[in-house]
Amino acid sequence: MSSPENQKIREVVREKYAEIAEGQSRGCGCSPSGCCGDIPSTTTLSKALGYSTQDLNQIPVEANLGLGCGNPVAIASLKPGEVVLDLGSGGGLDCFLAAKRVGETGQVIGVDMTPEMVSKARQNAVKNGFKKVEFRLGEIENLPVADNLVDVIISNCVINLSPEKKRVFQEAYRVLKPGGRLSVSDIVATAPLPEDIQKDLALYVGCVSGAAQITELEQMLRAAGFEDIKIRPKEESRELIQDWAPQSKVADYVVSATIEARKPHQK
Repeated sequence: MSSPENQKIREVVREKYAEIAEGQSRGCGCSPSGCCGDIPSTTTLSKALGYSTQDLNQIPVEANLGLGCGNPVAIASLKPGEVVLDLGSGGGLDCFLAAKRVGETGQVIGVDMTPEMVSKARQNAVKNGFKKVEFRLGEIENLPVADNLVDVIISNCVINLSPEKKRVFQEAYRVLKPGGRLSVSDIVATAPLPEDIQKDLALYVGCVSGAAQITELEQMLRAAGFEDIKIRPKEESRELIQDWAPQSKVADYVVSATIEARKPHQK
């Protein structure tokens, strides 16, 4: 059972991302007067994160909310007919890109704990004719997905927001088919976070304070049962991350990374 502190964090995150869904806030999840600095256009930001012009032309403009810290679809090697699950699907950007890759024979499921995000993503799907994409309300620590259903799990800068990351990886392992894979973009810590950063809820919502160290993530993934674990920090992301909180030195401690792992085949 979640602790009261974890529930508080979850509620703060939910509230902030509801504001983003409703257009009251942008970028990393802070209000314009909060922790974020000058926020570039969503297109400019998305290109800096690794999305190509071709990628952005394939998805509804309304699905791009300027969130994320990478492009998980680019590393997922998706194939036609695969079932894809997006943890923290937001407005649906990565789900719609994944749908283009898996085609009519595939399926994409997005899970998000923010009702406003789920509603927005569903509207985007209907409006733009994405029939093989569905969005479910739920927490990534308790996925509303059946066992052994999914070929690939993607996620973009969301797992760091969970106060129960071990549970997230356990759930990811449960819903993946044997041999299924995890392909995630997220924020990781490269050094212990100072106490003032750890306790700053605005920085938590801004994808900084909840970042786990690489060795911790490797241990969690291994404990959940994953193999072929690869975590690759992207040093070039520090400049972008520093813009999220220009008044602090967050880029000294966290960096964007790709996280890949595989559920073993049945023996």
